[in-house]
Amino acid sequence: MPKNSKVTQREHSSEHVTESVADLLALEEPVDYKQSVLNVAGEAGGKQKAVEEELDAEDRPAWNSKLQYILAQIGFSVGLGNIWRFPYLCQKNGGGAYLVPYLVLLIIIGIPLFFLELAVGQRIRRGSIGVWHYVCPRLGGIGFSSCIVCLFVGLYYNVIIGWSIFYFFKSFQYPLPWSECPVVRNGSVAVVEAECEKSSATTYFWYREALDISDSISESGGLNWKMTLCLLVAWSIVGMAVVKGIQSSGKVMYFSSLFPYVVLACFLVRGLLLRGAVDGILHMFTPKLDKMLDPQVWREAATQVFFALGLGFGGVIAFSSYNKQDNNCHFDAALVSFINFFTSVLATLVVFAVLGFKANIMNEKCVVENAEKILGYLNSNVLSRDLIPPHVNFSHLTTKDYMEMYNVIMTVKEDQFSALGLDPCLLEDELDKSVQGTGLAFIAFTEAMTHFPASPFWSVMFFLMLINLGLGSMIGTMAGITTPIIDTFKVPKEMFTVGCCVFAFFVGLLFVQRSGNYFVTMFDDYSATLPLTLIVILENIAVAWIYGTKKFMQELTEMLGFRPYRFYFYMWKFVSPLCMAILTTASVIQLGVTPPGYSAWIKEEAAERYLYFPNWAMALLITLIVVATLPIPVVFVLRHFHLLSDGSNTLSVSYKKGRMMKDISNLEENDETRFILSKVPSEAPSPMPTHRSYLGPGSTSPLETGGNPNGRYGSGYLLASTPESEL
Repeated sequence: MPKNSKVTQREHSSEHVTESVADLLALEEPVDYKQSVLNVAGEAGGKQKAVEEELDAEDRPAWNSKLQYILAQIGFSVGLGNIWRFPYLCQKNGGGAYLVPYLVLLIIIGIPLFFLELAVGQRIRRGSIGVWHYVCPRLGGIGFSSCIVCLFVGLYYNVIIGWSIFYFFKSFQYPLPWSECPVVRNGSVAVVEAECEKSSATTYFWYREALDISDSISESGGLNWKMTLCLLVAWSIVGMAVVKGIQSSGKVMYFSSLFPYVVLACFLVRGLLLRGAVDGILHMFTPKLDKMLDPQVWREAATQVFFALGLGFGGVIAFSSYNKQDNNCHFDAALVSFINFFTSVLATLVVFAVLGFKANIMNEKCVVENAEKILGYLNSNVLSRDLIPPHVNFSHLTTKDYMEMYNVIMTVKEDQFSALGLDPCLLEDELDKSVQGTGLAFIAFTEAMTHFPASPFWSVMFFLMLINLGLGSMIGTMAGITTPIIDTFKVPKEMFTVGCCVFAFFVGLLFVQRSGNYFVTMFDDYSATLPLTLIVILENIAVAWIYGTKKFMQELTEMLGFRPYRFYFYMWKFVSPLCMAILTTASVIQLGVTPPGYSAWIKEEAAERYLYFPNWAMALLITLIVVATLPIPVVFVLRHFHLLSDGSNTLSVSYKKGRMMKDISNLEENDETRFILSKVPSEAPSPMPTHRSYLGPGSTSPLETGGNPNGRYGSGYLLASTPESEL
């Protein structure tokens, strides 16, 4: 090599050395290109930034085992919604008929997009901010929006864990405190609490003892100190689980992801042995086919698919980014999606078995109460004893006997029947009573458990299961916040994680006011749905239409070692974006047709009443939606008009003992042109070259990443064991 060459003698050490890239590539000594990765970095800063990113990729934490990673993804995707929202949607939307739109949308939207998020996270090995900046810098705001949505969801989701913690500790007593109405003394007279007598013991305990709820969202009522303490405990548990990243959360997942299945299996066996369980299960799986054609059912099924798999939150991408590059993420997508669906069906079986038992109990109670009314009418001669069939025995009155009496009285006393106040006591009416969300877990299910033998044991198990389901989802939600921020801004992991938990606790005090449950409804039902749908649509567009589906499929082929099914090409390119666009349009129309509202508990009436959000609450709701989506247009505009650098103005390449790590930002123009084209300067077609990957000796056609000079984090994120092209 000439003495005046820019090449510096390479030493057999791990120290970084600087030499001309042109001379480096011209050097004829054998290079093990399988152990080399070209790093094309897209930000000013040259060698230092390239070195930092390469070392960061090498030092990135990894899952201890494939099982730990799968449990983490299951823990994130399988959450409280599988236990109470999916069964409610089945009950509301036609029983078994609801499974048809859900399965169809899971196949054409859920699994393809879940696979997409797993693939980009594993390929680029960064959180959501880094991934979408890498794929398309102008859509880099997607990652920031995902972080904001995760924050919104985490704020109220941990409140629900706090509620479960409260019920968990209250379960260590017999009888359970929500099994009977409290008795208050008025002088020397003991009377049942009026609010409880008008409703039920479990309803009273939920609204008055647990939440101490106000009559509307406009009545703050101050902090509920019991729930404030439970929220503090919840954030402390979450903080300890995630403070070390996957090193700490991965170990927690072994228990938090598996324990709920143990409890569900126990409840299923116990539920199937309950009287009336079969009635509930048959009612659930009896399809109402007319519901399958209802657009509202399909919209709710699509929303459930999004939330069930955690699409758009960034948690899926964050967990996948800690994988090895050769991990089969296609298998992971199918496996986790199947387990998620299986869990939803299993939970629905458990819920309807228990609710079938509860319906039979309530039906028998209805028969007894109405039989006492009939006896009173017989004794007061309001009704003639000739109306009672001779075989009816009031001491052992069956539902069938009561229905026979009811029909006779209704036929004979048709004009006066309404004044008698008799109820039909139909089992189907009890089964048709839709109870959703927190009402299903904290009212309907808790009431059913009061009739179980050893009810405190089952209550402890149930709420411990809810805590673990919530914890698994919260770990993924926190990863959707912390991983992209730490990757992008290089903040200290422990300090930032603790700061997030402390900040979220203080903001979460909004949800532990006496009116806090109404804010939970606002955040849960409205603030995240539209932003999440928009995020997932743009993720799909960024990969399928801007980056290119064919190019992405080629990258997956190189990463996985096999070509994914052609099915995904058409789903990503056409079907999924179209379905999501229709879903977004339907959601906007639904908000316009039906103004947002909430179910308020009115103390004097001891009943729920649907109220619309006041103007200030609507303004808050709109602000939340705007804040969650604002980073997307802001980043797009800033980068479109070059007000924010996308990091594409310089190139940096480096090598380090078996890897290339070279800075060419200061190369002479002649050298840089020779590096890019391996030709003389006059043959250079453009001052802004197409990025290429060096595939090593014998490679004749390096895979191009396209002419768009996007800022890239660089393939230094990739393992050194495979000669990869840029994603």
